[in-house]
Amino acid sequence: MSAPRFLVSRNPDPDSSLPYLLSVPIDGGLALKAREPWPRASRVYCHPLEGAWPKDAELIEDVPVRHCRRRGAAIDLLLDRRANYRSQFVFTRHRGRELIFWQTAKAARAGRPGSRIPKRRAAGLEELAVAVDTRERYPYRFAGRSVQTTRIALGAGDYAVLDGDGRPLAAVERKTLENLAASLNDGSLALQLSELCELPAAAVVVEGSYSGLLRSEHAPPGWQADLIARVQARYPGVAVVFAESRKFAEEWTYRFLAAALAERGAAPDADRLA
Repeated sequence: MSAPRFLVSRNPDPDSSLPYLLSVPIDGGLALKAREPWPRASRVYCHPLEGAWPKDAELIEDVPVRHCRRRGAAIDLLLDRRANYRSQFVFTRHRGRELIFWQTAKAARAGRPGSRIPKRRAAGLEELAVAVDTRERYPYRFAGRSVQTTRIALGAGDYAVLDGDGRPLAAVERKTLENLAASLNDGSLALQLSELCELPAAAVVVEGSYSGLLRSEHAPPGWQADLIARVQARYPGVAVVFAESRKFAEEWTYRFLAAALAERGAAPDADRLA
């Protein structure tokens, strides 16, 4: 009996943002569209192929398979070759949508670097008073930090530190990758940056990676990268920081606000924020 085969072809559909096709020998044959032909440096987004395998698809690889088995929400794939032979397809859900990511052990480690949040206090402050905008639905809690938060209506940003007269010294606008993509597409990010640049210090922190923005399904490749570059060039006084995850975005926000307070003024009394 001949060994099952793993196939990689070029996607002949010119309108697809996923230029490769994968044939995985499991469950009678699993056909996927993929962004890359192999997950070398990072996880590769995949999507089920609708309809039959195209007859005019240009074959790139045809490799014997030593092992292909489903394990819970993942499929382990072991190819019969010396290099680039072990990978995994991971099935997950986000906001009701099924997502498929193709990864190697190296790519998985790159996505979860294992960095820990440092315990050191920011800017040597014993306590930090942070104003949180009333429109922020799921605010940072700054757990494990000596941070007192108060909900007030901020003119710009989601988190801010104030001077003794209650005026913002610095502010941070928080974005998920989905929020960032949407605000780039509809132009609202430029308006937010125009407001933030009026403050002594301001930044946008993104709960995701720049590479995640490049993998967006909601715009042609490179479109959103161009948009973010344009707004950053237009408003150079407002940094846009990709912090990889919500945990690291919260940590960066804490340290940025504390540093801005130490650089630009003294912390106001807590009673003045109430």
